[in-house]
Amino acid sequence: MNFKIRSYQKELLDGEGIPFADIAQTMRELNTINTLLGGHAITLDGFKQLAKDKKEITVCEIGCGGGDNLVAIVKYCEAHKIKIHCIGIDYNNECIVFAKQNEYLKANTDFICSDYSKVYFENKPDIIFSSLFCHHFTDEALVFQLNWMKENAEKGFFINDLQRHWLAYYLIKILTNVFSKSYLVKNDACLSVARGFIKSDWKNFFSIYGIENYKIRWKWAFRYLIVKEQGL
Repeated sequence: MNFKIRSYQKELLDGEGIPFADIAQTMRELNTINTLLGGHAITLDGFKQLAKDKKEITVCEIGCGGGDNLVAIVKYCEAHKIKIHCIGIDYNNECIVFAKQNEYLKANTDFICSDYSKVYFENKPDIIFSSLFCHHFTDEALVFQLNWMKENAEKGFFINDLQRHWLAYYLIKILTNVFSKSYLVKNDACLSVARGFIKSDWKNFFSIYGIENYKIRWKWAFRYLIVKEQGL
């Protein structure tokens, strides 16, 4: 495995016709991984940087999967008396069906089964974000995605995604092979790392559209948090 360049090997989760039971098992395990390895904490960090002192906010996640990131945000907002409305966008209908079952999201979340780029907002959400979504795209498609997020977010956007690193690759490969019951997770977890990024990748992506004044921070475990606040 050459970690100097991104892998474009397709992940199984990006395929068609995956049974709902397999999707559900994968979404549950991704929630566990995000909880134990700090993924949700990173998402909340990005959210708090953009939400600041607002007491009412709309947040949209593209590539929302099973909705676990939105649940983490909803729980935070409930604890801090913030009125929140969520929008979850995912092209995989099975993921949307799974997310809709979550009690935390039933009262305040609109789900859209679509390619995110085809979604039109009558009222722009305050914050748009993605978590473990960007690495599914080619460099060219990702540059478009950054500009789409910038154009459609009222307050700003943030990204939580993987660092491409040999240690992260082999650690997650070992962990998932030992503990995972999902063939999708066992195949895709380490491949996601190989499809991930190094810091210079992000700088190149942002420079193509001339997007400036963003923040990139490395986070444990082997992730980057990128935050772009509008107007800066």
